[in-house]
Amino acid sequence: MRTVIFRTVAPFLTALMIIFSIFILLRGHNEPGGGFIGGLIAASANAVYGIACGVSPVRRSLRFHPMTIAGAGLFIATLAGLASIFAKAGFLTGLWTTVHLFGQSIDLSTPLFFDIGVYLVVLGTFSSIGLALEEREVE
Repeated sequence: MRTVIFRTVAPFLTALMIIFSIFILLRGHNEPGGGFIGGLIAASANAVYGIACGVSPVRRSLRFHPMTIAGAGLFIATLAGLASIFAKAGFLTGLWTTVHLFGQSIDLSTPLFFDIGVYLVVLGTFSSIGLALEEREVE
């Protein structure tokens, strides 16, 4: 299914899906969504791009090996859980703080960092699976 129309539209569709996945990730702990579904949308975007353009452009666009991305996500999610232990609360207890940056106050929380970690784990894992299947089919 590598028609001219699909190869032309796929990069734009991929970019739109990545932006939407980040939107879903960031609204996740207040409304439906979060790291898991955001990561699935981003991995689907990589699959669409891979079907249209091949595996090599997808690997170049990721910049890191997909399992490295998954490992970094697992590390971030673990750090989000360990932060509550250092605050003398139970593991994965939510902590909130406000950071003032350039005259703006930004609310940060450990659930947000946990969601980002889950997003990266899902993105890396499913991208790795999708790329492996795409490579197997070509050979």
